[in-house]
Parts: sequence; C-alpha cells; structure tokens
Amino acid sequence: MSITPIDIQQHRFKTRPLGYEKTGVDHFLELISDELERLTRVNQGLKEELARAKSTMDEMRGREATLKQTLMTAQQMSEDMKNNARREGEILLADAHLRAERIVRDAEDRRIQLVSEIQEVKRQKIAFEAGLRALVESHMRLLDLNVVSVTGREFGELGAESLPSNREKTPGADDKLELEGF
Repeated sequence: MSITPIDIQQHRFKTRPLGYEKTGVDHFLELISDELERLTRVNQGLKEELARAKSTMDEMRGREATLKQTLMTAQQMSEDMKNNARREGEILLADAHLRAERIVRDAEDRRIQLVSEIQEVKRQKIAFEAGLRALVESHMRLLDLNVVSVTGREFGELGAESLPSNREKTPGADDKLELEGF
C-alpha cells in the first residue's frame, strides 16, 4: 500500500480517554516506515540511474566534442590539401609555360641563325659564281685575242702555221653551253 502525503494529513487515530490508541499509531507508523523505506530504495535507484545517465551523457558529449574536433581537423586538412594541390598545379603550370617560352625562344633563335647561315651560303655561292664567271670570261678573252705570237725561233722547227689558229669569232650561246659543262 502506498501512502501519500494527503493520506498522512487526513489520517485520524482513534481516541481513548487518555489519548490515541497505541496499536493504531504503531501500525500507522509501521506503514509509514515501510513506505518511506520503499521510497528511499526507489529514490536511491533513480539517483543511481540518473548518475549513470549523466555519466553516459557526459561520455557522449565528450565523444561528440571529439568527433566535432576530428571533423573540423579533417575538413581543415582537406582544405589545406586542396590549397596545396592548387598551388602545386599553378607552379607546375607556370614552370611549363616558362619551359614552353624557352623552347619557342630557342627555336626562334635557331631559325634566325639558320636563315642567316642560308643567306651567307647564298652570298658565298653568288660570289663564287661571279668569280668563276669572271675567271672563265677572262680565259675566253685570252683565247679570243691574238696574245700568242708565235715565231719559228721560239718553237724551234715548228712554225706558226702548225699552231691552232686563234678564233675570230666572239663567244656565243654554243660556247656558254660548253663552258657550263666545264
């Protein structure tokens, strides 16, 4: 039987001429004592359960704080890794641009050098052709002129008539063909 505070307030002991009936008071006090013991046990159980719940909740809060910290650290590390990767990518790209510019510049320098060498070879070819042409023309003029006067005394018994006669004509297109093949 559970006794409520209202039961205690409303309980009336039987009266006797000299006071309350002792057995009724003792019985009521025993009921109150039993109920108080029961309530004390229930209260102690609830306190222990509350302590366990608080301990579990504190542990869960600690885990939650650790998890939040871990997540924030992971997020920060992820951001740092992204930033590092972005910076490394930018550095690699800038390096590639520099290398490409250097390669293009070197190729352009080499092209200019080759063009200069080609122009120098063409100039040397033209100078060589001009020199060769002048030499050939000078030899042709020598052949065309009567430079050699042959007398019998200079060649011993040979006479001027045994030498080939000087050409009387000027070099023409036929002579140029022969000279070019020369």
